Amino acid sequence: MLDETLLDDPDALARVDRRGLLRGAAEAGARVRTAARHAAEAGVTELNPEGRPRSILVAGPGTAAAGVADMVATLAGASAPVARLHSTGVAAAAGALRWALPGWAGSVDLLLITTTDGSEPGLALLAEQAYRRGVTVVAVVPKRSPLAEAVSGTHGLVVPMAVAPHELTDEEAQEASPAALWALFTPLLALLDRMGLVTAPADTLQRVADRLDRTAERCGPGVATYSNPAKTLAAELADTLPLIWTEGAAAAPIGRRFAAVLAELAGRPAFAAELPEALAAHRGLLAGAFARGADPDDFFRDRVDEAQALHARVVLLRDRPTGGLTAAPAARELALSHDTTISELEPRDPAADEGPATGNGTSTGNDATNGEGATAGSGTATGNGTATGNGTATGNGTATGDPGTTRDGTTDLECFAELLAITDFAAVYLALTSRRNTTT
Repeated sequence: MLDETLLDDPDALARVDRRGLLRGAAEAGARVRTAARHAAEAGVTELNPEGRPRSILVAGPGTAAAGVADMVATLAGASAPVARLHSTGVAAAAGALRWALPGWAGSVDLLLITTTDGSEPGLALLAEQAYRRGVTVVAVVPKRSPLAEAVSGTHGLVVPMAVAPHELTDEEAQEASPAALWALFTPLLALLDRMGLVTAPADTLQRVADRLDRTAERCGPGVATYSNPAKTLAAELADTLPLIWTEGAAAAPIGRRFAAVLAELAGRPAFAAELPEALAAHRGLLAGAFARGADPDDFFRDRVDEAQALHARVVLLRDRPTGGLTAAPAARELALSHDTTISELEPRDPAADEGPATGNGTSTGNDATNGEGATAGSGTATGNGTATGNGTATGNGTATGDPGTTRDGTTDLECFAELLAITDFAAVYLALTSRRNTTT
């Protein structure tokens, strides 16, 4: 259950946030700047690749590494096939995993290793295997870690992971931090830009960092729920089974990551699927045991001993559908036909972000050392397509932007970053306000 009294109590949220999750979410923009600087210092921006790789292989444990692999595959698109390597079992060393290259990997392929730990012996062996077979290796790992030492020099290129000072002695905080994904992902964006697979020059990364800062101001703990899109979404998902439907190529990996961090941080099961396939894949969940069956106003239900039954709730994350065609009306109609509520989330129009920032403490510095946590900011949760819808789906939706048009001056990465930040904040609020967290 969600403790709604905590949502609008910043001091109480700070007390229960033992892992610094809100601070990590607020530091995403600062982490992008630091990671971009690390990539430049490592020589990534000076590389002159001889053509594109035949394929890109991505390896690394954890939710953040999985998200990186998914996003690299999405952004690279058809420019180069991207495959995530999964561990193939347990290695001899205690707690170690076994990793292996596919049999066809060779000198025309690229291996990307991302990890918030850096002590995994299995990944060091994978880098050694790649070196013997001529595979180019680039690793984003913590500085002075065993894996960094194993890869650096003749084995490949190492970019130190951007780590905030308060995380230097806390590996668990590094892995759990929502900013960990950006610390691992940003150097790879710079690398793929040099290879011509993604458009992410230095000025674009700066704009992404600025968009993350502005989103953190709107989603900070000092912003009331009614004008905070992340808190609103968290409140709407309380006591529900989230069905995360995505539309637009960039939204798909964000939906999958949202489902993953809901499980990892909030202990909440969720299912993600892309439209229009989601309409068939999740129809049974809308009509089955998770339909809106248990009446919360049932007079005979024991409010103490009988928990409210979970019911499905649709979360529609939208970016820019191909060709301007959209399946959103069909999604709303399906939800309406099953009396299921739906929340919608889109990137804001860039004009809504113009003007001075009004947050007082949100991490907006030039590197990760400047973050002091998220606090109050300004912005509305109902304007320009970022609102999350309340109540039963009516077919009108809450997203107002035209998904078929481009937003002047806004890159795909900026929209990508905004959706990612809002969903990360929502998962953090669900984690902090759950009864399980506040009573332990």
